[in-house]
Amino acid sequence: MSIDFGSALRMFAAVVLLGGVMSVAQADDDEHEGGRRSVATNAAWQAECGECHVAFPPRLLPAASWREMMAGLDKHFGTDASLEAPVAQEIGAFLEQHASRRKIDPAAKPLLRISETRWFVREHDEVPQRVWKNPLVKSPSNCAACHTEAESGDYRERNIRMPK
Repeated sequence: MSIDFGSALRMFAAVVLLGGVMSVAQADDDEHEGGRRSVATNAAWQAECGECHVAFPPRLLPAASWREMMAGLDKHFGTDASLEAPVAQEIGAFLEQHASRRKIDPAAKPLLRISETRWFVREHDEVPQRVWKNPLVKSPSNCAACHTEAESGDYRERNIRMPK
């Protein structure tokens, strides 16, 4: 079987293009922590964390951040969110098990605000300041104000509705 140079070049380009598309899809899965993956669930996490705000998907922060957050529930962003020890242990284990696997500097202080992560900042860099100041939004931590499917852990752009 003989293949002319043009056909070989087109086949090579198709393979490279397909490989590139697959790499981009994988990178997007790895990079876009808040998007397309299914959300791990835990009844205690959903009930306790979801009582006051969206129960943020564990993959949005690394395990060190979740450990520090769970250790400081008595002063959780200005609120006492203390839990009984068995419930706190269950939620903490769940958060760590499903935390971001992204490499972090072990010497760095763990981030406690998802809105301060590089991923969040990059994804929201085009959001005007007036949106954050909108009384229906109030702050970057109010994901459900714009992300209509935040409760189910879906932060894809197609589900964004900016409040007016």
